[in-house]
Amino acid sequence: MTTGSAVLEAEDVVREYASGDGATLRILDGVTVTVERGEMVAIIGESGAGKSTLLQILGGLDRPTAGRVRIAGADVTRGSDEAIAAVRNRSVGFVFQFHHLLRDFSALENVMFPLRIGGQPAPVARDRARALLDAVGLGARVQHRPAQLSGGEQQRVAVARALAAEPALVLADEPSGNLDRGNALRLHDLLASLAQTHGVGVVVVTHNRGLAARADRVLLLELGRLVASSAMAEEVG
Repeated sequence: MTTGSAVLEAEDVVREYASGDGATLRILDGVTVTVERGEMVAIIGESGAGKSTLLQILGGLDRPTAGRVRIAGADVTRGSDEAIAAVRNRSVGFVFQFHHLLRDFSALENVMFPLRIGGQPAPVARDRARALLDAVGLGARVQHRPAQLSGGEQQRVAVARALAAEPALVLADEPSGNLDRGNALRLHDLLASLAQTHGVGVVVVTHNRGLAARADRVLLLELGRLVASSAMAEEVG
């Protein structure tokens, strides 16, 4: 199933858990999806359908019970935890509903952080972080700490941080779920432009049909499988 421009390939992914009574609970039941470079894919579904579980597996944060996932051609379902972490750190950016910014660090330092952890010299990391913050409209706020930023601004810092290491893939889990409508719409515009302007693959898990409607494809997670869906422009959930 490998293609030259695919940044994410999941094949027959199964995830099972043991329930409290000892029975096996199958959350994902043969999920297959490919995401191309420059493509935005939205995943929708009811609460409890397993969307966040799927996103964790697609990003190499969890391993499936069966099946295989490749990120930029590298298998993240086999090998040591260290090897998988190396692929994840190199090739995946994450954006969550709660931005998880370091509160004692400035916006600039938050975006620099993954670069410094990855061994980039401070001047290089600083220039990259400034450029990204400028790109998300926060060029004048680089020295502000999270408490000095609005919720929407904090989430834009999180998006810049996700892009810092020039990942092949960005995964977003309910990124606008904690924002008011105005900030949510601005974030939706930003996410929709990521794939084209940065050439990355973007996968967004969302209850927001307005955000889903901005995607190139919308997939519904239902009964443990992904099926094509039509996104409606109205918000739900």
